[in-house]
Amino acid sequence: MVYSIPTMEDDEVISRLRALADPDAVAGMARFGINPQRALGVSVPKLRRLAKEIGRDQDTADSLWAGGLHEARILATMVAEPEAVDESLIEEWAAAFDSWDLCDQTVMNLIEKTSFAWEKAAVWSDAEPEFKKRAGFALMARLAVSDKASPDERFLAFLPLIARGAADERNYVKKSVSWALRQIGKRSRALHEAALAVAGELAASNSSPTAWVGKDAWRESASETVRRRLKH
Repeated sequence: MVYSIPTMEDDEVISRLRALADPDAVAGMARFGINPQRALGVSVPKLRRLAKEIGRDQDTADSLWAGGLHEARILATMVAEPEAVDESLIEEWAAAFDSWDLCDQTVMNLIEKTSFAWEKAAVWSDAEPEFKKRAGFALMARLAVSDKASPDERFLAFLPLIARGAADERNYVKKSVSWALRQIGKRSRALHEAALAVAGELAASNSSPTAWVGKDAWRESASETVRRRLKH
């Protein structure tokens, strides 16, 4: 893969981020479950435009992440080189997840593109930290969308992990568990039937978080819109 040459030095990138800061947006971040500490309030579309200017550059990504600013870390995931990062670095970054958006952006922008995405999805689904565990299920959801080549069997192997993860009562974990189950169920007719069966079993559970995941996944998976799409 060819990466573009960076057009900005690290200090200029930080200066650009600070120029885009929106204090009003920062004030509202906590309402959406995002840690406002060390945040600037820069929207994701603006970060993507800036990332396009910078190009892929791992040194810049490392520097942006090390600085600790919330949006700088999201930007780091956009300019990082998937082929250059190793598992040690990804484990270090995952240990620092402190909000759902940083977790999800790192998964979508970087981790799902690495050679070890499938492994991390399985391993992190049993992690203890809330956002690292969320990352495991977010990876499952993203792989169901982006990995067009993998057979259904690889996704079927995720279903027992999803059933186990559904018992976690933490909000950002259970939402990601439902997300994973729903996305796997949209991938093929066979996976749709398997995901519906799991959702039905979870919905009948006496465990409140487990039942919530099952019902949430069932509502979308059993919809006519999904069924019609899978017929074509």
